[in-house]
Amino acid sequence: MTDNQSVGLVLKNYSGFYYVQTRDGRIYECKTRGKLKQQVVSGDWVTFTRLDNGRGILENIHPRANLLYRPKIANVTMVLIVMAVDKPAPSLSLLDRLLLLAGIQKIIPCILLNKCDLKPDEKAIWLQEYYPQAGYKVLRISAKHRKNLEAIRQLLQGQIAVLAGPSGVGKSSLINSLTDNQLLKTQEVSSKIGRGKHTTRHVELFSIDDKGWIADTPGFSVLDLPDMKSTQLSDYYPDFTELGQECKFRNCLHHREKECGVKAAVDSGKIPEFRYHNYLRLLEEIMEKEKCYR
Repeated sequence: MTDNQSVGLVLKNYSGFYYVQTRDGRIYECKTRGKLKQQVVSGDWVTFTRLDNGRGILENIHPRANLLYRPKIANVTMVLIVMAVDKPAPSLSLLDRLLLLAGIQKIIPCILLNKCDLKPDEKAIWLQEYYPQAGYKVLRISAKHRKNLEAIRQLLQGQIAVLAGPSGVGKSSLINSLTDNQLLKTQEVSSKIGRGKHTTRHVELFSIDDKGWIADTPGFSVLDLPDMKSTQLSDYYPDFTELGQECKFRNCLHHREKECGVKAAVDSGKIPEFRYHNYLRLLEEIMEKEKCYR
């Protein structure tokens, strides 16, 4: 790398210009030099040549840790899974699916229970009592009343994060609360310049105190499981790991096998039935795929 080159993070692509933030917080408006081997997406770390007036030329894309689709974003390190205490009640089956997808992509999950000023639904009580025991970070928050936002900002330091979760849980409100209404301002500008719903939509990363980034578009909109072996599923259940050592069979699926440590834990109440049933639904989905490839 030469003296007039820098490394930065692609925040957004707009009309062929890439807005790249360097580690000192400066943002450069960059173009590509000819065609790169890969399409540049938000979240890419790139090397670029600095020009005058805050402009630059992209030279290359660094190797990606991961790449999410719909929306397309690279190098995601954290997913904030947002559920509401109520209205709507948490979907624990969706939560377990999102936790699995995060684990497969090697992305750190954090569960946010929004609308904590409301009386919690029974599923919300299960969520906040069991999932911390299972090894997951759970935060009770209120985007509306700005409760625990500082704790989220601390979590986001050094991270490239996306939000995930069902509609109506307050994801957009949370982004606006964390970013001084940057999402709302972006939407207002889009409306004023006439960029409608049929315009190609690119992800934009918003900086959090110049120490972390959060995407303006929820991630994991594609909930299909990737190709994987049924024997791999329990590897993504931290609450099953130790119990699995008590199973009689080495590759126990915790399904129909006898002398299974996980099933014994369900019978004793150590693992809630909903968690186990969600696991079985995912297992059966994977096994159906395996049949198709035989």
